[in-house]
Amino acid sequence: MSVSLHNFSFVNLQEVTLMNHIDLPVEIIERAETPRGEIQLQRRGEEFEIISNGTFLMATYNGESERLLVRRALERVPSPEKVLIGGLGVGFSLQEALLDPRVKEATVVEIEAKVIEWNRTVLAHVNDHALAHARTRLIHADLVAWIRETAETFDLICLDIDNGPDWKVFDDNASLYDEAGLAALQRRLRPGGCLSFWSATPSPDFARRLREAFGDVEIREVPQTHGEPDYIFYVRGSHR
Repeated sequence: MSVSLHNFSFVNLQEVTLMNHIDLPVEIIERAETPRGEIQLQRRGEEFEIISNGTFLMATYNGESERLLVRRALERVPSPEKVLIGGLGVGFSLQEALLDPRVKEATVVEIEAKVIEWNRTVLAHVNDHALAHARTRLIHADLVAWIRETAETFDLICLDIDNGPDWKVFDDNASLYDEAGLAALQRRLRPGGCLSFWSATPSPDFARRLREAFGDVEIREVPQTHGEPDYIFYVRGSHR
């Protein structure tokens, strides 16, 4: 069993653009109350940000790690026909899955109705209308509950439903990262499939749990133009 850590360097032109316009005023596009609190879509220049209960969740200017969450997982599986994306965000992870012609169906599970609505309207152009793609299957549900209830299996499971195991916007998501949650995910993974997690922190405790459950763990550190790096964890299912 081992943990491999890779530093993934890149130049993101959208991040450079934001760095040059960081003082641009914020325009609130929509603010809504949900059972989980307040969610807000806002614009900064030509870019968009999603805020939940005052906590930054995602933006259109720093999507490289959201794409890498899927891209690297696709590289590790020979025939990734069926992909599960946990968390729609601004659609970058879903778009990345659809770019691979080997993917026959990309299922995305999203709990927030407003996030779905925004991806169909104001955000559609930033992800090439990914929700309208013929290979996209949308499920409006709580991923944590859905994973435990479904009998479906997938070649890839790529999860970005929070800020990671150490920085959760919603406490209920904690069960996705514990031993029982990892066991539930393992049951949904096809033999030889790949499971990936996005995280805002390196989370050594989570890496240990992954190693105990799956064996080898690959960790990618993704630098950001400003702020701390993002981290992505990859593990493989057993070849049973």
